[in-house]
Amino acid sequence: MKDFFQSRLRVSQSSLTALILIAVMLGIFVFDTVTDYAIAAASFHICIILIAVRLLSRRTVIWFAWACVILTIVSFYLTRSGDFEVGLINTIISIIAIIITTYLGLLVVSAQAAAHKTREHLLRLARVTTLGQLTASIAHEINQPLAAIATSANACNRWLSFDPPNVEKAQAAVERIAGEAHRASEVLQRMRSLARGEETKKTIFDLNQSIAEIVSLSQREIDNLKIETELSLPQNLGLAYADKIQIQQVLGNLVLNALDAIAQHNPEHKLLEIIAAQENQRFLSVTIKDNGTGLSHDAQEQLFDAFYTTKAGGFGLGLTICRSIIEANGGQISVKSTLGLGTEMKFTLPAVKG
Repeated sequence: MKDFFQSRLRVSQSSLTALILIAVMLGIFVFDTVTDYAIAAASFHICIILIAVRLLSRRTVIWFAWACVILTIVSFYLTRSGDFEVGLINTIISIIAIIITTYLGLLVVSAQAAAHKTREHLLRLARVTTLGQLTASIAHEINQPLAAIATSANACNRWLSFDPPNVEKAQAAVERIAGEAHRASEVLQRMRSLARGEETKKTIFDLNQSIAEIVSLSQREIDNLKIETELSLPQNLGLAYADKIQIQQVLGNLVLNALDAIAQHNPEHKLLEIIAAQENQRFLSVTIKDNGTGLSHDAQEQLFDAFYTTKAGGFGLGLTICRSIIEANGGQISVKSTLGLGTEMKFTLPAVKG
């Protein structure tokens, strides 16, 4: 019913507009007829066409154009004063102007309609792309706790297969599985909040402890690659004020990227450094250094762009998410790298004042 009334309203508005334009068109015809040939009053029909093009349908615009042309010719024959040749020239110019204006006006309307259709198509593509980005982001972020769950499950199975079973260590593995499952749930919750643009859940926490937890989770990979780890975690470091789960996501991403870079480069002495520092009274900083493959200048400029990756099977979203998280928590992230010599990733976080 509502659509019916809206449709009738649009028809009524179009009819009213057409009646007004007809009245103005007849007024121009009368004025053109009673004035001298030298006064090209018929050129005012162009205004009628321009208004019709904007407010009326294509078929109605063409009808108005023909009506304007016919009235211009009739007016020329009915006019009795002035130079006939001047009147003929003015009439021809007016008719040409009416035809050209109609053609160009309809062309513009067609172009606008095509542009509108293209925008709608791009919006649909954007929605699909956004869905793909969100799916890839979730898959990327949830991969870490899932990998830890799988590792702990295998360890638990080994402890239980002993004769007699090592129940104490199996229980510890089960506790790690429960912890990682909870962490995966929190990661999904934070990803959903980030996608919706919700405020981050900032708390006061010990940054050193968060770094130690992430290094502990990555210890198996560190040991397998035989990487030396150097941690510089000052005891007098202030407390951070940010979303702890999100910051641990960032730390986990950056540590794994560093391990991948070291494994790919495979230097004789493999080294991972993590340095926490008090930048000033307002900010803390974390620097993660590796002596891996390093990055070219072009790669550094695009490193935080969505879908840009230096890994063969990478999504190209990890560092984009890291930057979004750090900036949402009031910090900044940057990169310094030399190709073949390693990479230094640094981010800052607000510190608790006082």
